[in-house]
Amino acid sequence: MPRFPVTALRSVDLGTPDLARSEAFYCSTWGLERVDDAEGVVYLRATGSDHHVVALHRSERTELKGVTFRLTDHDDFDAISRNAIGEGTTPLSAPTPNAAPDGGVIMSLRGPEGGVLRFVHGDIRHHAKPPQPELPERLAHVNLNSTDVDRSAAFYEKALGFRLTDRSAAMAFVRCNSDHHAVVIAGAKVNGLNHVAFLMPTWEGVMRGAGRMIDAGYPIAWGVGRHGPGDNVFAYFIDPVGTVIEYTAEVLQVDDSYVVRGPEHWVWPPGRTDQWGIAPPKADHVKAAQLAVRYA
Repeated sequence: MPRFPVTALRSVDLGTPDLARSEAFYCSTWGLERVDDAEGVVYLRATGSDHHVVALHRSERTELKGVTFRLTDHDDFDAISRNAIGEGTTPLSAPTPNAAPDGGVIMSLRGPEGGVLRFVHGDIRHHAKPPQPELPERLAHVNLNSTDVDRSAAFYEKALGFRLTDRSAAMAFVRCNSDHHAVVIAGAKVNGLNHVAFLMPTWEGVMRGAGRMIDAGYPIAWGVGRHGPGDNVFAYFIDPVGTVIEYTAEVLQVDDSYVVRGPEHWVWPPGRTDQWGIAPPKADHVKAAQLAVRYA
């Protein structure tokens, strides 16, 4: 297994125009737990060891305020900063003690699509809770819209040390550990957030979570199905302020022996949108939601 300077996708910062409603949804319905709040930001954890996987910020519109990755070693701050500048991106802050509740040392820069990318080392961790089939364990991936997929993918590879795992006609899948992907870059006419995926312990957890969402009045937006690249089971939903979110499970585990496959491989028969052939075509309102959330 190659050495990755980024060891994991840690969390996302989401802006919401209705903080109370968003917090209630993610805690009471989606399956997260409030662990802290500071300066108007609410921090929510999953059952795993990450201090938080979502930070909710009050904002005028629904937006993506940042994506945070965990670094393998403190020395990786310098390497990533140098590489990012070499790739033409803008440093926003040097490594500094993190004043937020998750602690550690943090650095931020402007990503190629315009969003804020944060890198943390030595952050506070929880003792993981026993797996609960119906609750998310951690983030699985973040899917970012980009007007230049290949440029964005090259940035993650050259600046951040990710590896390209697969490339479909519309998306690039890049990884920073044995998960098939931690970041998916989707071709779009606008830059911003496509969706955030939360890892469930098993495929049955995806189904149980989907049932809980339906009971609460949130219909499945797309799915249930099994993706091509990554082989993961999925069910998509739209949260109360318009952010597209996903329950997923059984993400393919890969190593250096995995052969990267291109667009000619990832082709479905007409009318099919997943491996199983049971997920209906994605509705227009879901496609619109996947383009609506921009960077702060």
